[in-house]
Order: sequence, then structure tokens, then C-alpha cells
Amino acid sequence: MNAFTIHKGKVAGLDRANVDTDQIIPKQFLKRIERTGFGQFLFYDWRYKADGSLNESFELNAPENQGATILVANENFGCGSSREHAPWSLLDYGFQVVIAPSFADIFKQNCLKNGMLPISLPLEDVEYLLEEAKSPYYECTINLYEQSIKDGKGFSRTFDINGHFKNMLLNGWDEIGYTLSFVQDIDEYEKKVTQFV
Repeated sequence: MNAFTIHKGKVAGLDRANVDTDQIIPKQFLKRIERTGFGQFLFYDWRYKADGSLNESFELNAPENQGATILVANENFGCGSSREHAPWSLLDYGFQVVIAPSFADIFKQNCLKNGMLPISLPLEDVEYLLEEAKSPYYECTINLYEQSIKDGKGFSRTFDINGHFKNMLLNGWDEIGYTLSFVQDIDEYEKKVTQFV
């Protein structure tokens, strides 16, 4: 995984509550065994019409949202089943950060374990971001060191994150990478144990 330190990116708004993981990545696309290639199916039933053509009324299909790397949504984002494919599809599409008033717990954990930063902000702050995201080229800067989010218009907030996951994101570690950070301690322990075998 890539380390997440400071990220500046375009913001796209998805003003919908209770977006579940089947809406994020529909079940018919869960046949792949690798983590890549899911971005093309992100929000598939919303992005495309029944005939396969682009649904121009869907928020993320708007020209001003192309290339966005920060997604702002409403309450209870990522609810539903616990599929890890949901953050995989968001990451593969290009999103690095998801901001919402609240997240489903398992979805939030899956994001953090896969290098994506979920940020919970109060509803009034999310409403501000959703409104600003309607204008072209609206950007925010996320500083994980400071745990802050800022735009160029005076908006500045801090956010909470579990210290363990902050450390993992800053170092670009998944759970295996985190374990390997203790390889010297593991080697020393194994040497001690083998002395008694």
C-alpha cells in the first residue's frame, strides 16, 4: 500500500444516506480474486442505465466530478454486507478519502485496512462540503499528521482517527506490513524458543 500523509484533491458530493455496499459494488461483480479492476463497476446501478449507457443524472457522472479523489456522502455510508470489495472499488476508481457523518463499522475498518481514509465530520460540516462540491474544481487538503481537513475558503476542521490505524496509513502498511515491522522482535523470539526445543 502507498503511505497516506497529506492529500490534496478534488471533492465530489454524493448527497445520499444509507448507501450500502451492494450499491457501492453490486454482487454480480464480486467474482474477481484480485483487489484491482473493481473501479469500473463502482455504483454501477446508478452510473449506468439498463441499456448500459451512462446515466447523466448520476452525481459522479457530472463533468465537474471527473477526477475527484475525495468523496463526500451522507449518514451511514457503507452499511449492509461486510464485503471488502467496497473500499477496493472506491480506491480503484480513484478515491483516497471518504467523508461522511457516520460509517458502518465494518466498512470503516475495511477502508482503514486497505489504505483509504474514512473521515467522520458533524452533519453541518458535511452539508457545507456537499454544497461546495457542486462547484467545479472544489478541492480540499487532508493532512493526516495534523488530522485536519481544509479548503481554500476558510473551512478548517480536525478529525479523529484511531492511533493504530493512523500509524498504519502513515507508513503504508496493511496488516501483514504491520506484522513485518516487528520482524526483528519475531526473529529474536524464535531464536530464544528454538534454544529450548
